[in-house]
Amino acid sequence: MSSPGRLVEILHNKGELPPEWAPTVAAVDRAHFVPDTFEVADRTVSRSADEPEWRRMVYADLPLITQHNDGRRAADEVAFPTCSTSMPSLMLAMAAVVRDGDAVLEVGTGTGYHAAWLAHRLGGDRTTTIETDKALHDIARDNLARAGLHPHTECGDGLAGVPARAPFDRIIATCTVRDIPYAWVEQTAPGGTILTPWGSSFHSYSFATLTVQDGQATGRFSGRPAFMWARQQRRSYGRIRDWYHGEQGDRGTTSLDPRVLEQNPDARFAVGLRVRDAWPLLCPADDGSDEATYWLFDDARTSWATVEYVPGHGTYETEQHGPRRLWHEVESAYRAWTAEGSPTRDRYRITVTPDGQHVSL
Repeated sequence: MSSPGRLVEILHNKGELPPEWAPTVAAVDRAHFVPDTFEVADRTVSRSADEPEWRRMVYADLPLITQHNDGRRAADEVAFPTCSTSMPSLMLAMAAVVRDGDAVLEVGTGTGYHAAWLAHRLGGDRTTTIETDKALHDIARDNLARAGLHPHTECGDGLAGVPARAPFDRIIATCTVRDIPYAWVEQTAPGGTILTPWGSSFHSYSFATLTVQDGQATGRFSGRPAFMWARQQRRSYGRIRDWYHGEQGDRGTTSLDPRVLEQNPDARFAVGLRVRDAWPLLCPADDGSDEATYWLFDDARTSWATVEYVPGHGTYETEQHGPRRLWHEVESAYRAWTAEGSPTRDRYRITVTPDGQHVSL
């Protein structure tokens, strides 16, 4: 039967287990932080139905979805994940910023697994974790106690940090933000690090790693993380029918192949800097034609746009509805990026000051 040793073996074989974290991964049993039923790879795994499979997935290097829709899903709602126990190798990539003796704030306790790692290595007195969701906070606190680990746990607005426990050498967020709160900068010791998943509705697959000095934080982007959104800054979710109700939009054409925006992460990152509150959905045709419809939806649910991709064509039909012309916004952002020389994501820098956050080449 799978055991914690299996997870250690998997991470070691993949070259993802740093020596300084190996004792922690071996000692902290992930099973303490996983509910009896979870989702993985689009299927539901139940301990009561198949315990060997449940254990096999618990000790796999996979993210396990443990909550949808903030735990309050209505029957007709789209199921979107709102909590998970993250992929262990990705957790280790984030934990690489931690040094022995650090005081760390984790934003987003979730099930408590990452906080358990921090508490095991650093000690409970040097580990603080905050969770917005009261139900998750209570579950994590019980999970941590069952594992014999006792970090300082808070229930509250993680974007406000925990000023009473500051300063922190490291602040690590396990949720995606679009605007890094200045409160985190204020609560980080000089020379300390802020690490958070970061992005916009259009593209949210980056780590922002910043160093705090002289009252501001500066850093860069890396990685390809996929994390739940901080609830205060989350993008919209829904089905096409939540935006489109059979209306006729304004029609036009474009020479920009919309698949470029799906296939080029640097382009999508750059467009997401300018179009922060709308998101795309590429829907391939189901008739073997290789055609596709590229949808755009705004977070306010007031506007939509489509681009119809047809293989072998040099122009594509567009349709836009609502107060915003979403395709024009996206195409303009893409053209501005190419006019700059199509810079890669690692050429951008982020700065956070009391006046807000700024991203520039």
